[in-house]
Amino acid sequence: MKRIKLGILQTNHDKSTEVGDAFPDDAHRFRDLFDQQDQRFQYRVYMTIGGEVPASLDEQDAFLITGSPLSVLDHHIFTDDLLAFIRRCDAAKKPLLGACFGHQAIAVALGGKVKKICGGYNVGIEETRFAVRRPWMCPQHDRLPMYVFHEDQVTQLPPGCDLLGSSDKCQIASFAKGDHIFTTQAHPEFSDRFMRCVLKFTQPHLPPENLSGIWDSLEQEQLGQVFGVWAANFFKGDASNA
Repeated sequence: MKRIKLGILQTNHDKSTEVGDAFPDDAHRFRDLFDQQDQRFQYRVYMTIGGEVPASLDEQDAFLITGSPLSVLDHHIFTDDLLAFIRRCDAAKKPLLGACFGHQAIAVALGGKVKKICGGYNVGIEETRFAVRRPWMCPQHDRLPMYVFHEDQVTQLPPGCDLLGSSDKCQIASFAKGDHIFTTQAHPEFSDRFMRCVLKFTQPHLPPENLSGIWDSLEQEQLGQVFGVWAANFFKGDASNA
């Protein structure tokens, strides 16, 4: 089986003792998610958090932009280069997946809008309901409960993009453009142990009245691994047609 060359653009580098030193980084969490499958990948990590973006789209078969505690609404050392890279992927119809920060960055780069959530963070396990399907979304699930942790959200789709999924607290939780762009506001790569550690570390900054509901939500089953299969199908289908 041909290995898909997947470039992971890492937009976060957690230096905290409590989280960053205790768990693998964002790129490795996605590698762990994909390595559960029969499909094999050949990975290249780009430290976009430090300003690194792929010099050529031909370096990889497909690309993925990770999440980050940074805000898409702020200007970072890598912002201009990342947005330009996203536009190049779109123009070339290069397979590109974005999760959380990546989802929002793709929206902004292609002409959509992102705003702060009214009332603060959306945290816990939240169900994304998929009303529109794409061929790569197999096995079929109309609803995927997944981990979420975000303060910003997409409020307007970019031109030419289709809404795939919504949640109770996030209307644009997943979208696609053609067969080459696929996004999620959620974190399919999170594990229960990692989510609980992050929540414990960050809960002093969250509204106290929301904490009980957030912790309770973590008792649900989450299906991030299903989204991981969808992502692999997405990469595989487009990479084989490239």
